[in-house]
Amino acid sequence: MTATAPALTALAHGWRALSLLHDRIEAHLERVLQAEHGLSVREYSLLDVLSRQHDGEGGHLQMKQVADAVVLSQSATTRLVTRLEDRGLLMRYLCPTDRRGIYTNVSDAGLKLLEEARPTNETALREALQETAEDPRLESLVRAFETVRVPVGAAA
Repeated sequence: MTATAPALTALAHGWRALSLLHDRIEAHLERVLQAEHGLSVREYSLLDVLSRQHDGEGGHLQMKQVADAVVLSQSATTRLVTRLEDRGLLMRYLCPTDRRGIYTNVSDAGLKLLEEARPTNETALREALQETAEDPRLESLVRAFETVRVPVGAAA
């Protein structure tokens, strides 16, 4: 198979379209969340993921799980956690059953900001999808995206 074979070309075009869709949506969310709540998309995602933790069995995420959920490296996730902790939006504490483990929870201020930002995020996401669906190259991807049903709390 050569580099210009139709199957490879279709895959490359599909990947570029998916990347373009992601970039347009993320850029729109970034602008709106920053303007209205002073949050980046990654900060919002981190607060959202951590807010879904619970005290039951397996309810707290390890840093690798958090990193996977927000699609960042562990080191970038740790830096992001530190920045949000410095802003008073997160807090870390030792695991009560394993003193080597450190948990990260959303503070009351972080929960308040997240609750204020959730409707904004939802509206901005809908706006971005509507705008992006007007691009004929991306319309079918937007329609496919709108049919995806992932259970709440499903890991990335």
